[in-house]
Amino acid sequence: MPPLSVVVITLNEERNIARCLESVRGLADEIIVVDSGSRDRTVDLCREAGAIVVVHPFEGHIQQKNHALSCCTHDWVLSLDADEALSEALRQSIRRTIVAPALDGYEMNRLTNYCGTWVRHGGWYPDRKVRLFRRSKGTWTGVNPHDRFILHDPQARPEQLGGDLLHYSYHTISDHLRQIDYFTGITAQEIHRRGVTAPLWRVVVAPAFRFVRDYLLKGGWMDGFHGFVIAALSATSVLIKYVKLRHLSRKGPDHG
Repeated sequence: MPPLSVVVITLNEERNIARCLESVRGLADEIIVVDSGSRDRTVDLCREAGAIVVVHPFEGHIQQKNHALSCCTHDWVLSLDADEALSEALRQSIRRTIVAPALDGYEMNRLTNYCGTWVRHGGWYPDRKVRLFRRSKGTWTGVNPHDRFILHDPQARPEQLGGDLLHYSYHTISDHLRQIDYFTGITAQEIHRRGVTAPLWRVVVAPAFRFVRDYLLKGGWMDGFHGFVIAALSATSVLIKYVKLRHLSRKGPDHG
């Protein structure tokens, strides 16, 4: 069985990190936590769980995850976010797979808990993520703050593991609203730097399309009240992203 590194990036995650690290107990040969300056008990909780803590300034989600990979001593890596944890079925699936891995990467379904409700529709499930992989065979990429791991070989197709990656995303609606403001700011800056613009028609049409897609076409209505809230706030997120992008574009390149 090849040794396995588990890696997590953190910032003020005392609410979540103990659950995350407990879920990988017995699987990991080493746990690497890359922290970007937590002011709560995150670092202490990580060390109590036996993790190696590396402090590194935050340069972006993608950059931070790639730096975390460079801190691992083993080629096989399980990458988790601090607000995630392995279900027992996924633990067993990883355990069976890592004994004799046949591929360079594996993906898993992510099941999100939203304000106490498990969300299974509206495009939120199955939210497939490549999280178990050989670090020498791929890299983190994407558009900050939305990172994704891709294998260097364009022909490689990750295999899906059984079980769910449990994602404890938002404890309150206010948590969601704060993240919308945070994420849309980062995304608008990133796509502005890439030359993307926000014509008025997109500002008007894109949010409406997102709501119809998520709530009606992808069945968000089947998740009840929280399904409606998620679809409405997802549409709001699109609106805010393009409003911020339009504002940046009107200010000119010197303000990007």
